[in-house]
Amino acid sequence: MLRKGCVLALALALLPALLPAQERPLVLRGAHIIPVGAAPIADGVLVVQNGRITAVGAAGSVSIPANAEVRDLAGKVVMPGLVDSHSHIGGGDGGDQSSPTHGDVRILDAINVRDEGIRRARAGGLTTVNIMPGSGLLMSGQTAYVKLREARTINDLLLCRDPLTEVCGGLKMANGTNPLGTAPRPQTRARSAAIIRGLFVKAQEYREKLRAAGNDASKRPPRDLAMETLVEVLEGRRIVHHHTHRHDDILTALRLAREFGYKVVLQHVSEGWKVADEIAAAGMPSSIIMIDAPGGKLETVDLSFENGATLERANAKVGFHTDDYITDSRIFLRSAALAVRSGMSRDAALRAVTLANAEMLELDDRVGSLAVGKDADFIILSGDPFSSYTRVEETWIEGKKVFDLTDPEDRAFAVGGHRLRAGDSSDLHIDWEDYR
Repeated sequence: MLRKGCVLALALALLPALLPAQERPLVLRGAHIIPVGAAPIADGVLVVQNGRITAVGAAGSVSIPANAEVRDLAGKVVMPGLVDSHSHIGGGDGGDQSSPTHGDVRILDAINVRDEGIRRARAGGLTTVNIMPGSGLLMSGQTAYVKLREARTINDLLLCRDPLTEVCGGLKMANGTNPLGTAPRPQTRARSAAIIRGLFVKAQEYREKLRAAGNDASKRPPRDLAMETLVEVLEGRRIVHHHTHRHDDILTALRLAREFGYKVVLQHVSEGWKVADEIAAAGMPSSIIMIDAPGGKLETVDLSFENGATLERANAKVGFHTDDYITDSRIFLRSAALAVRSGMSRDAALRAVTLANAEMLELDDRVGSLAVGKDADFIILSGDPFSSYTRVEETWIEGKKVFDLTDPEDRAFAVGGHRLRAGDSSDLHIDWEDYR
């Protein structure tokens, strides 16, 4: 018969194995940790539990919980999960051509959570993404801020609790050549701006009617879903993500935002380097893209790899995005590396794929850096994040591993080609030994 002391000792010894994975602390030690927002830690320790970061610091300064699962990551790099401020993964729609504006359209109603792009994005280290409708219209609809968790339905990805009662993303707008066309689309840049201006004036009037009615339902105007969206924009509860390339179009986007007092993130900003001081003076952030060639779009012909460096020197907030498939999510870190090569500081480039983007989405209280209390979203890299030889080895979201390069299915999405299905690499003839 076991004595009480022996039984207690046995129970304590078995406790770590009996605890659910999300309740048992996980400790990563020995890695070079890049917290972003704080100085890098050469020999760091990261502790996560219940989906949150509970400690981060140098070895010897962080207490290791007695029941923790401890992993030695010497030689590896740990940094926050990447935040993409502009993506089209999920197989959503590009914009309904029946009207130039669709403030009532929600991309979340078109996202396929089983889309292969989501698994490719995890393979690239992406954990939080702003999924957009297309830019072929002046106003294509509402975006969705998502975590790339394992999901059965769209509700498993959304960062809001209830899409019926909460704002779950931003609003996609566009100017320049994309929205131009035959009626009902505008045919000139000036008409494009006039249509948007008129819509926001109408939204201001709609808001005043709602305020005047108060709690008296009989006095409320007929419900208008598009106007409700624009009222959320006017009240600062929904951010405008404005596709814009040419320097004059950038200034038009800033002018509209100033006139109606709404928050805007400038998206693409190919000629941002021409008006960097104006962007900085407006206090508006830019989410830019780094691509090897303009791809036939004439308004991007002056796109420069020095765009990020120029905006940084002007003290303008800048982040990077994929616009996936324009840039494959699996090589998102390459955007920051190219910017560093072209004069951007290393610290700003690291922020541009993490914390700066989180701030643009107003999610920086949860994601974008490794800090106590934040979501346990992080990636494990084989080496320096800006080295062409470095690979994303693991991606974690809220303390759960969602990508592992050693898993054959995950590896296929990391290195495979178009139309690759999980577990099917027969058409690629890949020698997996080349990717160890």
